[in-house]
Amino acid sequence: MKKSDIAIAAYLLAAVIFFIVPIPSFLLDVMLAVNISIALTILFTALFAKEVLEMSFFPTLLLFTTIFRISLNVSSTRLILSTGSPGNVVETFGSFVGGGNLIIGAIIFIVLIIIQFVVINKGSERVAEVTARFTLDAMPGKQMAIDADLNTGAITEKEARERRNKIQEEASFFGSMDGATKYVKGDATAGLIITGINLVGGIVMGVMYNNMDATAALTRYGILTIGDGLCSQIPSLLISLSTGILVTKASKESEISTLLLSQLFGMPKVLYLVGASLTFLGIVTDLNVVLFAGLGVVFIITGRRLENELGVESVEEAVGEEETSAEEIRKPENVVSLLQVDPIELEFGYGIIPLADVNQGGDLLDRVVMIRRQIALELGTVVPIIRLRDNIQLNPNQYIIKIKGIQVTEGEILFDHYMAMNPGYVEEEITGIPTFEPSFHLPAIWITEGQRERAESLGYTVVDPPSIIATHLTEIIRNHIAELLTRQDVQNLVNNLKESNPVLVDELTPKLLGLGEIQKVLQNLLEEGISIRDLLSIFETLADHAATTRDTDILTEYVRQGLKRAISNKYFMPNTVTSVITLDPKTEQDIMASVKQSEQGAYLTLDPERTKAIIASVESETEKMENIGKTPIIITSPIVRMYFKKLTSDYFRDLIVVSYNEVESNVELQSVGMVTG
Repeated sequence: MKKSDIAIAAYLLAAVIFFIVPIPSFLLDVMLAVNISIALTILFTALFAKEVLEMSFFPTLLLFTTIFRISLNVSSTRLILSTGSPGNVVETFGSFVGGGNLIIGAIIFIVLIIIQFVVINKGSERVAEVTARFTLDAMPGKQMAIDADLNTGAITEKEARERRNKIQEEASFFGSMDGATKYVKGDATAGLIITGINLVGGIVMGVMYNNMDATAALTRYGILTIGDGLCSQIPSLLISLSTGILVTKASKESEISTLLLSQLFGMPKVLYLVGASLTFLGIVTDLNVVLFAGLGVVFIITGRRLENELGVESVEEAVGEEETSAEEIRKPENVVSLLQVDPIELEFGYGIIPLADVNQGGDLLDRVVMIRRQIALELGTVVPIIRLRDNIQLNPNQYIIKIKGIQVTEGEILFDHYMAMNPGYVEEEITGIPTFEPSFHLPAIWITEGQRERAESLGYTVVDPPSIIATHLTEIIRNHIAELLTRQDVQNLVNNLKESNPVLVDELTPKLLGLGEIQKVLQNLLEEGISIRDLLSIFETLADHAATTRDTDILTEYVRQGLKRAISNKYFMPNTVTSVITLDPKTEQDIMASVKQSEQGAYLTLDPERTKAIIASVESETEKMENIGKTPIIITSPIVRMYFKKLTSDYFRDLIVVSYNEVESNVELQSVGMVTG
């Protein structure tokens, strides 16, 4: 066992023993001195702690010190009643504090009780209760602020984790303090009751067993009782004061002594006013002129010196800033920091800043947090940090989105306007500024706040500027999520899965597949919008087939078939007839005949004219489906699917191509067209 463990155990065991076993007066003197020293240690530790979590064990400490102090009360009571001699400490407190006078001692004791009960205990209890309530109420907001800082890149994942832990620790601490203050109040109450028992019991013992008259017994045992009460109440008062200091502590940057002095005596004009007031009172009234006028002069001189010091500090600060700026200019540029490329960036003109500024009511940061959560739930991958920054080179209402430092799209909004889109069945049109919705390039109009209610009543879809930007950003992330998936991201996914399925992960990687090959399979799935959230099923399928082939395209097809249920639910309604486009068997044969294998993988050698004819047929059939308001879905045989998808991907990025093996048995398909070539 550690020495600290033995010390804590001995401290608590001593408290229990003192309840049962009588102790000699000299040992009681030692324990009372230890109790006072512990109370002083707690007081000064609470005073100089920079934040409350430096004393996170304080509620438990309160319980320990309370039980120890009460056990000493019991021991001193036993000695007072049995021997009338409880030791040097109790007798000294009783005679010295009250000057040997019972009345004075009793009054001082009562004053201490009133201070502790009415002022310190009651105030600390109320502050602890309110602080606990506000700390718990503020937790969701603090969590959202941390998520926003994390998404903007202001803090790292580690810092975010530390901040979240700190918030939880603060909530736990103040919740415990709300209950722990009851210990202090109960301790003071118990001390008061024990004091009353000592006084009555002492008088009875003195009269009945020690042959003392009532007055002598009252004087003797009264002084001892007051001494015992003071020995108990003074440490209790120190602990109560420590509790009050801790629950009211606000500074987290400097010690309380420095902060109090700087805040109380930090303004020269305040010191001037106080000094003038004291001097005026000393001269005009009958108050002691030397005392008040002298003190006033001290305040005025102190204010003057402080004003001079502040002036010097401001000059030194200005000079220091100039020197720092000059050093930065002279210092060789740190090129390494310029090499960092952010995965996703959203840059905007100064006119859009209010949408991202929380202080101005903007909620764009919160929407970015929701985008990351939405993508994680939808596709099963973590979106990298989305960096938000203003760019004065852009138009005031313009924004651009960059992927890996390269601009991929842009948009423009009108601040304090709304975008209204006609879903196709609006009978009466509304006037506005013509524009196009940036995500899907649909025709729309900008309308004012006053037109919003009427536009909604006419059937328009009305969207506010933050939603426009958030939707555009979400679509861009979906389109590029495959290339944003890095090997490190894959390693993190593998580590998470390994916690619950270590056997599967150990079998698959690195024995059968390397991290890069797994990354390629996952990227192939994300490229076509297939979620990788069910990583267990994906890894099970890879482990089943990786022994026979390491071709990532073929492995992707096996995985897609293993995710049959998810793909069917994504594109088809069960027990409902779904219209699809099929592939001509002759065309399938020609495609397979043109497949050539190489060390880098399979590729197509189809005749360009034939390719052109197939693409034209796909375009014709998909247009027919879109004209009747249905999503074009092309269904092929399993072996052809990936080659046909490669063939059409350059012309139709979002074309849905599935194989028969990826369709659940409860799905009914109806061919309404055929791709020929």
